Amino acid sequence: MQALILAAGFGRRMRPLTDRCHKTLLPISGSTILDRIIEGLQERAVTPVTIVTGYRADEVIEHVERQFPSLDVRYVHNKDYEITNNIHSMALAFEEIDFDDDVILIESDLIYEPAVLDRLIASPAENVALVDHYRAGMDGTVVTLGDTGLITQVIPPSLQPSDFSFADKYKTLNMYRFSREFCQDTLRKLLTYYAQTFDRNCYYELILGILIYMQQAEVHGEVIDGERWAEVDDPNDLRIAEFTFNPDARYEAMTTGWGGNWGNDVLDFAFIRNMYFPTPAMLSELRHNLPELLQNYGSHQSILDEKLAWALQWPVEVVHAVAGASQCYPWLRSWFAGRRVLIPEPTFGEYPRVFPDARRYRDHPGFQWREIEDAAQDTDVVVFVNPNNPTGSHLATDDIAEFARRHPATTVVVDESFIDFCDEPSIVDRLVDDALTNVLVVKSLSKCLGVPGLRLGVLATADPDMGARIRAEQPIWNLSSLGENFLEVMLKHRQALEHSYARTMADRDSLTRLLEAHPLVETVFPSGGDFLLVRLAVPRAQADDLARRLVAQEGLLVKDVSEKIGDGRGYWRLAVRSPEDHLRLLAGLSACVPTAVSAR
Repeated sequence: MQALILAAGFGRRMRPLTDRCHKTLLPISGSTILDRIIEGLQERAVTPVTIVTGYRADEVIEHVERQFPSLDVRYVHNKDYEITNNIHSMALAFEEIDFDDDVILIESDLIYEPAVLDRLIASPAENVALVDHYRAGMDGTVVTLGDTGLITQVIPPSLQPSDFSFADKYKTLNMYRFSREFCQDTLRKLLTYYAQTFDRNCYYELILGILIYMQQAEVHGEVIDGERWAEVDDPNDLRIAEFTFNPDARYEAMTTGWGGNWGNDVLDFAFIRNMYFPTPAMLSELRHNLPELLQNYGSHQSILDEKLAWALQWPVEVVHAVAGASQCYPWLRSWFAGRRVLIPEPTFGEYPRVFPDARRYRDHPGFQWREIEDAAQDTDVVVFVNPNNPTGSHLATDDIAEFARRHPATTVVVDESFIDFCDEPSIVDRLVDDALTNVLVVKSLSKCLGVPGLRLGVLATADPDMGARIRAEQPIWNLSSLGENFLEVMLKHRQALEHSYARTMADRDSLTRLLEAHPLVETVFPSGGDFLLVRLAVPRAQADDLARRLVAQEGLLVKDVSEKIGDGRGYWRLAVRSPEDHLRLLAGLSACVPTAVSAR
């Protein structure tokens, strides 16, 4: 069995990284892409290896000869690499190759674990294409498979219209194994003829598609089943590949990136969202609206405020829509600069960040009003995070309202980002009814509405002066048209939203019971949010090590909050997900749990 590696491309989408380095020589987890490909072929005695060069050809040849001095390698040069595509490179190679054995075709922008190549070699079919289920982040040619696993359609990007569905499609890995007969008698003839006569600047997949459509070839789609691979077309792909093939660096990548994890195959228990909202019907409507929304501006702020108030069923006059609650934290810092501020400890990190000199009252977990009252003496601003993050502790809304009435000169900031997941009502209705003009409500909508990617949040106040301050800070277009349309769609699904809260609270209770029975967990604290704080039966350092191993070995991300609690014990905050995900979490914990804890 021999191999053909296509490595002529300029790598334009990888610029500027490829301005001074060939794409195949970019390092990923300590090894170059080309080295990984050749090492895998050598270990399986696949020889000879033909490499089609083009851009920075001398650099590629010098590297291969230095790293693999005993490799039986042949080079074919595509001097027109800047104005041609891979069909021309492959046609040039097919003119030079002696087809005395089957051919493994590999494009040089692939990184994969050895099991992927083993799957290709072991397939009993004569002609094989490796394919994977289509998922977010993939692009390029896709295929459809028949009942017997044969490829029935090859669909390049040019034939994927705006309403194209990827639901039943498979992405080609651009790794193939072709029989010598197919290469010599069928593929070479059409490949060379098309490249010379019609178009040198297209892709060889077009030829495969023609042959399959004309029933002149049968190519089996070998579906990858969890084996790791990545296609490296641009710098974002490089980041994903590094994450995939460097397990020891995954924890830092995810915890320092603060999101952007849709391309990573990790089950996320660190970042919090409502798993039951939006509903499938809402997603379908939003998907249908997407093309028009992308080409239109959103509305004026006053209209956004009104739409958000309708969606939340809050009084319109108190509502101010913001692009996520995070938008308002710099405002709070500037508004209350030099004021005496009181915040809970521990709590969501933005409050200590914008109020570094604030006094603190303790969440043990659990609040004590006497302690709050004592700490609030001679204070200008008091912050209640209700329920509090990361503990899940919450206060009675009546008690907060009474506190605001007793301290009319104090600004009371109430963060209600998680209030929907406990039995306490929002304080917002009291703002007007009880004339609580000294209360400012902050609410992130990502957690309760399940749309952190839309960046929706709200400030609510009955104080005209504070309302004017907020309006002065807001830009003319503060929400995207996507976020605005979501509010319109959401208005029709209020009942489903309420149901999602009830389901989440039920799942929180069941997750509590599962965790309480696990030997790693010492305590599960009561929570009013869609997350749980757990104290582990291990110290802080071991909790950190275990969190890292969960990502690297089990693909599970948890939030280590041991530092926030600060008593030397290990603490995690776990987002409530689905019952199926909870079982996977427990299985992962059991697989990684230290022996000493297992024997507890």
